[in-house]
Amino acid sequence: MNKQELLNIIKAKINNKIQSFENLIAETRASNNDTKSSMGDKYETGREMLQQEINNLQRQLNESLNQQSIIQKISAEASGKVQNGALVKTDKGLFYVAVSVGEIILENQKIMTVSAESPLIKAMSGKKAGETFSVNAVSQTIWSIE
Repeated sequence: MNKQELLNIIKAKINNKIQSFENLIAETRASNNDTKSSMGDKYETGREMLQQEINNLQRQLNESLNQQSIIQKISAEASGKVQNGALVKTDKGLFYVAVSVGEIILENQKIMTVSAESPLIKAMSGKKAGETFSVNAVSQTIWSIE
């Protein structure tokens, strides 16, 4: 499995998310400027709702920027333990410890990207190949760590 390629896919996904949020914020701000009027309170309410939407988008953008910062620090080097950048194969699936951007299919294999802060990774933290851990009463065995 090419971990560098996996890392590049994740970086591209995050960059696309950031670009989308920046575009949505700009569009929402433009529509917020269009609603300026002296016609009364219902326009004030509309502007407030648009401002709340901008705040929500800004929060999501900041989260994506934080993910980008985390992913920049991850190396594609092989890892002997569960940590950021580790590709962990268990009897239940393949997990890449980085940031959570969902499922990625690479070399015809499904890989779940998982944050180091997730309960799954916390349960397997410090474990090595051959060891077993349990999350939500589901036991898994680590087959390999790259």
